Amino acid sequence: MPVLVVIPARLGSTRLPRKPLQPLGGVPLIVRVAERIQAHGIADRLVVATDAEEIASVVGGAGFEAILTGGGHRSGTERVAELCSRAEFAGYEDILNVQGDAPFLSEAAVRGALGQVRSGFDLGTAAVRLAPGLAADPSRVKVVTDRTGRALYFSRAAIPWRGRPESAPAEDGYWQHLGVYAYRRPALRRLAAAAPTRLELQEDLEQLRALELGLSIGVALLQEPAMPAVDTADELREAEELWTVTQEATR
Repeated sequence: MPVLVVIPARLGSTRLPRKPLQPLGGVPLIVRVAERIQAHGIADRLVVATDAEEIASVVGGAGFEAILTGGGHRSGTERVAELCSRAEFAGYEDILNVQGDAPFLSEAAVRGALGQVRSGFDLGTAAVRLAPGLAADPSRVKVVTDRTGRALYFSRAAIPWRGRPESAPAEDGYWQHLGVYAYRRPALRRLAAAAPTRLELQEDLEQLRALELGLSIGVALLQEPAMPAVDTADELREAEELWTVTQEATR
């Protein structure tokens, strides 16, 4: 079944202004994310969905497809849903939403999220082990699951609660949610049609809307290092350092 990968992008980030256009290794962040996903070889079609002509121009200039969407979306999921509602995308039932601030997202994460949907969950995503000392960082979203891998809750707080995050043993620590979602079309339509929910607004996490609506989210739990996403200026500097190291290692 063909896979559509959509990377939603907007200029109006509050934590890091003009985030998609910030340079990583001398290239705009949004282009780095597109390059990463293309290299995984999973996308039959890869599209950046954006409300900004400036982003669309940069993406197109780098050789990727960009499509302008509306400016009133409250989440990346809503932007993806608008794109997928267009007739030209009607043939895609497997849809991947890759967040535009995840330049190091692994192939295992992308395939793992898709595998969760194909195994029967309404949505799929992925998570990696997080060192206890990082669990208190609100920019690192934590997830807890049941024994089948079904998500029970996502939070910016250190969950499950253990008093002090650093007191948790590494082998029984925390899981960091990664910036990828897989959907089948009916679940995507239902999410986009619903108003923001109470927990979603309190935590500022769009995936909580799905849980509050009763949709199931399967989480691929990966035994690989937690790689930085980019949501703040400090995280951009961390990503730049990692980018430099990885490029030097491949020379």
